[in-house]
Amino acid sequence: MKAIIYILAATLFVGCSTISPHDAMQADVDQAVVIIERFEVIPESAIPPAVMRAARGLAILTVTKGGFIGSVRGGTGVVVQRTEKGWSGPSAIGTGGVGFGFQAGAQVTELVLVLNTPAAVDAFAKQGNFTLGGNLSVSAGPIGRDAEASVGLQAAVYSYSRSQGLFGGLSVEGTGIGTRDDVNAAYYGKPVTAEEILSGRVQPPAGARALLTALGKY
Repeated sequence: MKAIIYILAATLFVGCSTISPHDAMQADVDQAVVIIERFEVIPESAIPPAVMRAARGLAILTVTKGGFIGSVRGGTGVVVQRTEKGWSGPSAIGTGGVGFGFQAGAQVTELVLVLNTPAAVDAFAKQGNFTLGGNLSVSAGPIGRDAEASVGLQAAVYSYSRSQGLFGGLSVEGTGIGTRDDVNAAYYGKPVTAEEILSGRVQPPAGARALLTALGKY
C-alpha cells in the first residue's frame, strides 16, 4: 500500500519534484498552520474547541483529487500528538487512493483528521502505513458553536474538510496513509521514527514553532 501512496502522490505532484525533502516538509508544516487558521475563521463551520481540546492528535493534509471516468487522489501533510509537555513535533505523512465512477475535474481539499483515541494515534505512530476506516472508525466530526455543548466521542477519528473544485466532498474511508520516513530524516537532520517524533522524544525544529504556537491554545 505504501508504494501505491507514493506513486499516486508522485503522479499528482510531479511538478514539485525539484523541491528538497526538507523544504517540502516545511511547506507542509506552514500549510498546516494556514489550514488550522482557516478552520477558525467562521465559528459556525469551525471545529468545536471542545473537540480540539480533547484531541489526542491531529493529522493535517492537503489532498489533490483529479480524473475523468476514474479518479486518483494523493496528498501530503503532517501529524502531531498531544504529549504531557504539549504538542509533539510534526511527522510527515502521505496519502493516496483510487476511485471509480463518472467523475471529471480536479479538487484540492484541506483535510483535518482529529485523532480521538490512543489506537488512532498509534496507527500513525507505529503502523507505518494503514487504511482509514479499517480498524479505525471514521466519521464526519461535529461542527460549529452549537455543537460545543453536546460534543461526545462518536468515532476514533473525526474528519473535517474544506474543498474547492468540481468534485463533491472527499470521503476518507479506504484512504491509505503512510509515514514519509525519508522526509522526516531530512527535516530533523537524522533518521527518526514517527513514534520517536510523536512521543516528544525528538526536539521539534525551529520551523515547527508556528504550528506548535497555533495549536498551543488547545
